[in-house]
Amino acid sequence: MNSEHQTTEITVTGMSCEHCVAAVGKAARSVPGVTEALVDLKAGTVKVEGAFERAQVVEAIKAAGYEAA
Repeated sequence: MNSEHQTTEITVTGMSCEHCVAAVGKAARSVPGVTEALVDLKAGTVKVEGAFERAQVVEAIKAAGYEAA
């Protein structure tokens, strides 16, 4: 796990509604070390804060059924 607090923005495709926003946010927050996940449906991004591995967040979002990069 990354021990440094960081903020990163991840591009997410496949979101079309508030249910998608909730699912992506829940997936991102499920990663150990994530303290905040703010999903922007219009921009197609999620801003993630905390001490985490970015790759784990991307994988969690993909596991929820969305594309993330």
